[in-house]
Amino acid sequence: MRAPTIRDVAERAGVSKSLVSLVLRGSDQVRPEKREAVLRAARELGYRPNAAARSLSEQRTRTVGVLLNDLRNPWFVDLLDGLNSLLHAGGLHMLLADARLNRRAGQDPADPLLDLRVDGLVVVGTLPDPAALGAVAARMPVVLAGAREPVPPGVDQVAGDDEQGARLVTEHLIGLGHRRIAHLAGYGAVGELRRRSFEATMRAHGLADRAVVETGDMTEEGGYRATVRLLSRPDRPTAVFAVNDITCVGALSAAEELGLRVPHDVSVVGYDNTSVSRLRHLWLTTVDNAGHEVGRRAARFLLDRFERPVGGGRLQLAAPTLEIRGTTAPPA
Repeated sequence: MRAPTIRDVAERAGVSKSLVSLVLRGSDQVRPEKREAVLRAARELGYRPNAAARSLSEQRTRTVGVLLNDLRNPWFVDLLDGLNSLLHAGGLHMLLADARLNRRAGQDPADPLLDLRVDGLVVVGTLPDPAALGAVAARMPVVLAGAREPVPPGVDQVAGDDEQGARLVTEHLIGLGHRRIAHLAGYGAVGELRRRSFEATMRAHGLADRAVVETGDMTEEGGYRATVRLLSRPDRPTAVFAVNDITCVGALSAAEELGLRVPHDVSVVGYDNTSVSRLRHLWLTTVDNAGHEVGRRAARFLLDRFERPVGGGRLQLAAPTLEIRGTTAPPA
């Protein structure tokens, strides 16, 4: 059986093809009863508009490319939910690509999305070479979400306030009575901002000589190895602040393996408030990095750029909050 056409919908609804086109484009110049007749006819016939033909006529695909630094990071889920909610309301669809896999295949990370003629690009997370976005930004709107890397002119940026979030964690631990506090640091601008804020807060409380930093790779295994080193020291810290929740899970495993109870013997804190942190048997104290709000603001920036494509890049920071759960307590 052949697929129904716009002509079939027009005949079933008793209207012209041009009026059907107006309805399908969302025009407000159609009387409600005519709109309902067209939509009812389309439902009854199972008609679906030809997206390729519409893209050719409008010179838009109504798609947004979303390039993720690493699909394995659970924090991206909340960000993508916020991003998609606003894009969907604007009649746009997301196409996802994993930058890590594209790099392994020897491709420029954004190439597969650009080949599909997306209307705009949202880059989520830290990329090795954000300056390379300049060539893409010359062709379409580009927004960097969830990272704080230096970006080319014209690229908008939305992220959580990492300095404030790290300060909330450090002051929480100091307020509980901890003095020997360690930070499992990460990489990139986000990792640097969280580390510097941790050190500055410790210094502001006269605890600079008690602050310990272990550099990691922001993975569970990296968090495990770094925490084993920290907790094997004779002057082991009484609290560990991990750069993200995944690293914090590794810290929990290390503490358990060494026979230490959390939070009685050592407090641990994560960052990002991912679904992992909310698992009842983990129940991590962590920072909610406003992922959903970051996604919504990134979508708003992109929609604004479709209307007003020129202008300098903008930066917005979403305020984080501290979620106190079961992995922090006063030192024994």
